[in-house]
Amino acid sequence: MRLIIDTREQTPYGFEGYDVQTERGTLPTGDYSLAGFEDRVAIERKSLDDLIGCLSHDRERFEKELCRAKALDFFSVVIEAPLSNILASRFRSRMTVNAAVETIAAFSTRYRTPFLFCGNRAGGERMTYSLLAKYGHNILRAARLFEKGNRHDNLSFAE
Repeated sequence: MRLIIDTREQTPYGFEGYDVQTERGTLPTGDYSLAGFEDRVAIERKSLDDLIGCLSHDRERFEKELCRAKALDFFSVVIEAPLSNILASRFRSRMTVNAAVETIAAFSTRYRTPFLFCGNRAGGERMTYSLLAKYGHNILRAARLFEKGNRHDNLSFAE
């Protein structure tokens, strides 16, 4: 599996110990994608402080990205922190806990985007790998079904 890491990603995952090759490239949306499927799947990585910034002062820019992501088969925001850090107000912002939680809930439902709290950076890296690997697996599965003549027009690649 070959992953594309956006050239604007400032602290990219190394994916050491994972069976992947990586290359830098410009992605239209998100920080990580599968080579050849950049217009169909993407993962956006966020530290907790970056997420809070996107929910508050960078909200307009972030909502534009979420709006673009609706065109993808699958898009997710992977957060390198536990939800409990938001609930305990362990972030640098004037944003309230309630405003942060409610904005995440609103964005999740409005843009059909899961926000996955992965505990820490290693958890975020693992989840990013797993999401992209599962998407790739489902693409191959769909191709095999198609080749066997079991064409399903409603087959979802994001299952």
